[in-house]
Amino acid sequence: MLAALSALAACSAGPSTRPVIAVHGDGEELSTAAVPSGPREVPPLADYEADRLAWSKCTDSTKARMGDTAPVGGGEYECARLTVRLDAPSRPGRGSLGLALLRIGTGRSPLVVVGDAGGEPGTVKAARLAASLPPQVLSTFTLIGVDRRGTGGSDGVQCVPDVARVGIAESDPAEETLEELSESYTVASRECVLDLENRLTAMDSWRAAADLEQLRESLGVPHLNGIGVGEGSRVLSLYASRYPDRIGRMVFDGAPDPTLDAPGVAQTRAVAAEEAFAAFAADCVIRGCPLGADAAGRFKALLEALRDEPLDGRDFDLTPGTATVAVLAGLADRSRWPALADGVAAAEGGDGAKLSAFVSPLLVDREEDPPWLDAGIVTSCNDTTTRIPPERVAGMAADWRTKHPLFGAYFARALLACGPFPVPQAAKVSKPAGAPPMLVLTTAADPVTPREGSERAAQALPAGVVVGWQGGGHGALGQSACAMKAAEEFLVNAKVPTSGTVCPP
Repeated sequence: MLAALSALAACSAGPSTRPVIAVHGDGEELSTAAVPSGPREVPPLADYEADRLAWSKCTDSTKARMGDTAPVGGGEYECARLTVRLDAPSRPGRGSLGLALLRIGTGRSPLVVVGDAGGEPGTVKAARLAASLPPQVLSTFTLIGVDRRGTGGSDGVQCVPDVARVGIAESDPAEETLEELSESYTVASRECVLDLENRLTAMDSWRAAADLEQLRESLGVPHLNGIGVGEGSRVLSLYASRYPDRIGRMVFDGAPDPTLDAPGVAQTRAVAAEEAFAAFAADCVIRGCPLGADAAGRFKALLEALRDEPLDGRDFDLTPGTATVAVLAGLADRSRWPALADGVAAAEGGDGAKLSAFVSPLLVDREEDPPWLDAGIVTSCNDTTTRIPPERVAGMAADWRTKHPLFGAYFARALLACGPFPVPQAAKVSKPAGAPPMLVLTTAADPVTPREGSERAAQALPAGVVVGWQGGGHGALGQSACAMKAAEEFLVNAKVPTSGTVCPP
């Protein structure tokens, strides 16, 4: 998804403040005229020691995990496990847990892929990403996907009772009272505290960064090369802070905003989700999709119909809540916009299966993967000390319901999630004193890591370089050939693009 111009990397010229527009289409070669001043050059590549981990073939099981969305001819996959230190706050340096790894590619240098804690596991993300990367990337690198602690095939987090998990997802964003949703989060917290005990507060991005350092040591390379997908970029950013002399070639495909508080992030996501839906609706018109020229009106009408009569499902019902979650999940995956339109249209006719398929991974066991919702909530609540009182959440929900009518109330109400969870010890994160350039890809209408937040994340890096794609969905890799070219040149050839380059939609 997301590798020698040493003279450029060491140049003292600062990044350009004027956007560079790639106007000739997605295959345009990007300029390297302006390179951000960084105290270090782009690190050289090094061979990894493949025999330090016990790899075995896992092609069939990986394709089964991806199901109907598995890439055609996606290649051969191998899997391994890595034992890392649990390092819970109550037992520093003690305990252990297993991480699931997947590799694909023939290159001698490792390129680690880290994903969102509450989204598709990193192993599956790497397998999917490999199908869209240029051949030179896979002949230079071996992609190594990591199911970060608590997710996927790693020692997973599955502590939220089914009734609470379903209650959270089915909750209607239009509901003015918060009692039922608050109770679902309270049950989730209580059971996770009981089930995970001292492991609960060890499920965070700070310790996930330390896991990557143990992986680097196991691979026997001097620097960690990585692709961070969305919230996975936080892990790579923390890695850079904790191990600044080990930073390799890093690409952030979307990155969380490090400057806003939790309500600020939630509101920017609501705004970005509305923008992503507008892009989806425009795409619908261009494609002649079943929703016609009024996708927003059709979606709102569907929510009203579901309030009168939810559609029964095997594991959960299609309600206004699960339909909203489904649409947000579909908006995040640009490649599935046609399937999302079909799902909304089918639900209008009383068939909720297609739309429910977008929600199922969050709520239901699938192959080797536990429900994504559990690890997403636990990790996000361990990554922040902020807890929002219900009365403040109620006020924001009422306000945002007007300002951002499609998704505002949903994102406001989700701020209840961390209230019942223990407040973690805040990690002291220092900015690296020196670092090589790191490439940050942004997407204009990204409902998970909004563009402005990703740009601020780049500004917080010692030498962040921004390439922006004017498209919609969560992430540019695999969607924009222009962004892919920038990542390929950076990862493979150490060519640093001009910061501010804009890729066309």
